[in-house]
Amino acid sequence: MLRYQWEDAVRYWNSKKGEELSSGQKVGRLQLFDITHKKKDGSPMTSEAGEIMEKLKDKKAEYEVVASSDSSVNLDDIDNIIVTEVLGPESSQQYMPSRSQVQAEVLRLKDQMAQMQASTVEQIAQLKAEAASREAELKAEAAAREAEVAAREAEQSRKYDALQLQLQNMMKMFQKLQNPPS
Repeated sequence: MLRYQWEDAVRYWNSKKGEELSSGQKVGRLQLFDITHKKKDGSPMTSEAGEIMEKLKDKKAEYEVVASSDSSVNLDDIDNIIVTEVLGPESSQQYMPSRSQVQAEVLRLKDQMAQMQASTVEQIAQLKAEAASREAELKAEAAAREAEVAAREAEQSRKYDALQLQLQNMMKMFQKLQNPPS
């Protein structure tokens, strides 16, 4: 029962009409539905509630016709039968799930968490493998660049040494030309 329905029910029970009913008469599901789904002015709370109330009235009329011709029909049970036919059986799980439903939901959530955890572990392992692979690639690239730089430096050093030697030889020749042998 929703809060506004409860408030309406309490208000009704405290009214004269409600007190008359509570003076020993048991309130059935039909009366309770009627009480909790009407506004103060007697109109239905919602259009859906109005449609349901019409169905309930029609069913009650049908059962009263049957009850008037068949004495074996218990008038006290008619209201509950009518509400059951129109709204369905009263369900204790309407507001709170049963223990087995809760346990099933807990198991489902535990399985879901285990799957998520396994998936996360798998993703972490995959990311670590990718990172290690990338790190190895980067190290290989760096080593190749270092070898290339070292080779270039060696080539430049060899050329420099060759130019130095050539320059020294030219200087010696120039000095010889400047100082002819006597």
